[in-house]
Amino acid sequence: MPEQQLNVNINDGEAFFAHEASVSFNPTQFVLDFKSVTPRIDMRSKQGHNINLKHNVILVEPHNAKAFIELLTKMVEAYEKQFGKIEKPKAIKEFEKKHKELAKKAKEHTATTPSYFG
Repeated sequence: MPEQQLNVNINDGEAFFAHEASVSFNPTQFVLDFKSVTPRIDMRSKQGHNINLKHNVILVEPHNAKAFIELLTKMVEAYEKQFGKIEKPKAIKEFEKKHKELAKKAKEHTATTPSYFG
């Protein structure tokens, strides 16, 4: 059998910083929706303020979602072993504490803690 040449083209995606993420599912897949929220101020515009929202959606079969969780858990454990325990930044803890206190005072609805992921 003669050798055949195989050409492989790799399309690298752009780097994407996610400020928020949400997960949903249906019977055949999990939907991972990563969001990047960037406020913009345009002095030329009468409104002045815009929000740029980008989404990157990844569809994963259930067995691959479970394998991804296992891999991510192992990687977080390895990271913490090398660099120390991962904790929320102090500024986020203070913001969440302040938000809880304001929600208790307002008594409008159940106090919830905002989260960048969830």
